[in-house]
Amino acid sequence: MEKKIFEYDFYGKKIIVEHGELAKQANGSVLVRYNDTVILAATVINKKSNLLSDFFPLTVNYQEKLYSVGKIPGGFIKREGRPTDAATLAARLIDRPMRPLFKEDFKNEVQVINTVLSVDQDCSPELTAMLASSLATMISGAPFQGPIAGVKVGYIDGEYIINPTVEELERSVLDLTVAGTKDAINMVEAGAKEVSEEIMLEALMKAHEAIKLLCDWQLEIISEIGVTPFEYESLIIEDDLINEVTSLVEKDLDNALRIKEKLERYSKIDEIKENIIEKYRADNKDLDSEELNLLIVKINKIVSDVEYRLFRNIVVKEKIRADGRKMDEIRPLSTDIDLLPRTHGSALFTRGETQCLSVTTLGALGEHQILDGLSLEDEKRFMLHYNFPQFSVGETGRYGAPGRREIGHGALGERALLQVIPSEDEFPYTIRVVSEILESNGSSSQASICAGCMSLMAAGVPIKAPVAGIAMGLITSDNDYTILTDIAGMEDHLGDMDFKVAGTKDGICALQMDIKIKGVTKNILKEALGQAKKARLEILDVIKKQISEPRCEVSKYAPKTKIFYISPSKIRDVIGKGGEMITKIICDASGVNDVNSIGAVKVDLEDDGRVIVYHTDQEVIDKTVKMIEDVAREVEIGKVYEAKVVSVHDFGCFVEIWPGCEGLVHISQLDTKHINKAEDVVKVGDTILVKAIGLDKKGKQNFSRKEVLLDKEKC
Repeated sequence: MEKKIFEYDFYGKKIIVEHGELAKQANGSVLVRYNDTVILAATVINKKSNLLSDFFPLTVNYQEKLYSVGKIPGGFIKREGRPTDAATLAARLIDRPMRPLFKEDFKNEVQVINTVLSVDQDCSPELTAMLASSLATMISGAPFQGPIAGVKVGYIDGEYIINPTVEELERSVLDLTVAGTKDAINMVEAGAKEVSEEIMLEALMKAHEAIKLLCDWQLEIISEIGVTPFEYESLIIEDDLINEVTSLVEKDLDNALRIKEKLERYSKIDEIKENIIEKYRADNKDLDSEELNLLIVKINKIVSDVEYRLFRNIVVKEKIRADGRKMDEIRPLSTDIDLLPRTHGSALFTRGETQCLSVTTLGALGEHQILDGLSLEDEKRFMLHYNFPQFSVGETGRYGAPGRREIGHGALGERALLQVIPSEDEFPYTIRVVSEILESNGSSSQASICAGCMSLMAAGVPIKAPVAGIAMGLITSDNDYTILTDIAGMEDHLGDMDFKVAGTKDGICALQMDIKIKGVTKNILKEALGQAKKARLEILDVIKKQISEPRCEVSKYAPKTKIFYISPSKIRDVIGKGGEMITKIICDASGVNDVNSIGAVKVDLEDDGRVIVYHTDQEVIDKTVKMIEDVAREVEIGKVYEAKVVSVHDFGCFVEIWPGCEGLVHISQLDTKHINKAEDVVKVGDTILVKAIGLDKKGKQNFSRKEVLLDKEKC
């Protein structure tokens, strides 16, 4: 296969696509260079189609290689292990815009594997992988209605910046990622510092203009390479069977879709599906198992299509929602705080049949999360973890490590609340928020943001402003559409868009959009943003009635803090040889035998001399501060100190000026007259006055009792 190279200048940075040299046994593969970022993408299609499957088996992987940033993996094994959260989120970022563009009848398993080979932090490896995934999949011949591309947009001093650098993103009030085709946007992910809907909409449009350029370039590449369409088997359903099944279930399904209560509605729909399947099983006992299974798959597909069509007709044509709400109406809201007496902050947020319990925990800065990934960020002090147990939807299921969905929802909530979290200097704590979903009927991620906001305020975290989130939906039917506020589970499952918007009263803090159709227009986005703002303000009013502002003090069970500074040169003394001094301070101040014991004071020492002390008891904090200050105090040459004799030797005695500060009084400096033995003048436990006279050759402090006596004689 001949190697082909394609180059493109994209907003001042060079993109190079290489095809025909690497991973040639995959159905499609490319090496993409974006300046010094290098990604290898390979797409493989299973030759056999699983016609009995009710879903499209697509897997998108994003494999981080730490050699790409010149790192050796941490831990004992020293090789990459399970994907980091960042890698999982990157894989989701690519999967979400690609998945809806595969043809509906395509059931062959597809794997898109992105390997990160080199990373230039100013050239996003995630977006490079998205471009590479699109190209590799197009080249594979899969029935993929792409290409797609993605860009980042920043907003600095009134200007929009496409694919900003790391330094520019730090100054930007907007971190927006958009993906789509040349015709429309189909995925959005954003964090923002309370930007307006107008700024966000314009940023989306700027992003799409850039996406069009990358899509057009990909089409040129595909045209030159040439692609052979992948031939696959699809499920063919006879018209007679479609008409027959439709006539049997249509009326019952229409009635079931109008039931307001979720579980009752789902139960009735399941009953209809089970009855029609049992009928066809009974009527076709002469078929072998393979033929019967195929027939059942066809029946399920027909029933699902009828349900899909009826649902759209009810919402778009009749303007009726399953639970009877208006199109822009939020489900009933209720809130509560302080449910859990021993936690640092807790809150409950209920919206209809979606309920979230959020718990905030405060810890020392040293308890931050350490990140072993490809980004420049190697730690973070604010975390939001999202848990979705199966009982929340009345089902049994898998329990174990968080899946992609839980990681993604947690990241969205974290991004929204991060915009209002106080700085480390303002609030020197590591902050962890845990979202426990207790009930779910749509939009649990946004309930996590609302509950998380209240639990932070209840914990005394001085957030800049309350944040609320809402999920918007889109239902299309022919050329008509309806935008729904606060979508429930069925509206999400059968709808065309899940558009989540979170923010304060002043602007948007986070945005996420996924769609199941090919794309959405500017008018739809504008309408959805406006409707979301109205709903967000309604929810914020409810939150403020429950807790209007952050509490002035943290919980009595949360650690209190004291921040002070010592000379950076004294940090070594405070730590001591092998950590002996800091261990002694922690144990003595806390009254424990082990620094890891419950009740031990926590001490963070920073390189600039900043010291942060944490404990639930203020007296323990004060005692710890005094002990550290004593060790860190610097002796002033020529100043007289009251000293305690701690040991006596032939050459003099050692005295303690304060805990942790000792020095030598040489025998020649013990008295104004000659003495033979130091013990003739002092003994252990004596208190004497000494003057600081400087350091010896080893840097040890020297003192003189003689100088004090001579000064007295002069007087």
